[in-house]
Amino acid sequence: MKQINSITGYHAHVYFDADGLELARSLCQRAAELFGVKMGRVHEKAVGPHPMWSCQLGATPDQFAQLLPWLALNRQDLVVFAHPETGNELEDHRDHGIWLGTGLALDLTVFG
Repeated sequence: MKQINSITGYHAHVYFDADGLELARSLCQRAAELFGVKMGRVHEKAVGPHPMWSCQLGATPDQFAQLLPWLALNRQDLVVFAHPETGNELEDHRDHGIWLGTGLALDLTVFG
């Protein structure tokens, strides 16, 4: 079994639709304020492998240890997909993902 020894960070992608836009924006802004994570753009379209509108939160491993439980308790009905950053985007998204809420199919073809 191949062992991965290095996680440089994490991404948490908060998924939403038009009805959840303000909730998602508020959740991501609050996470950035509370944990110092980097909030990406609020995409009102599917971007990359993500099947819905989304906002990315970038976290260090230490930040993620605090962020993930908070997201689990505060996401309401939003779906969150989180994954480590190991340098292998395909494996990070396909094999190492964490879902809060119902998992969705990602478009992994973007990784070649």
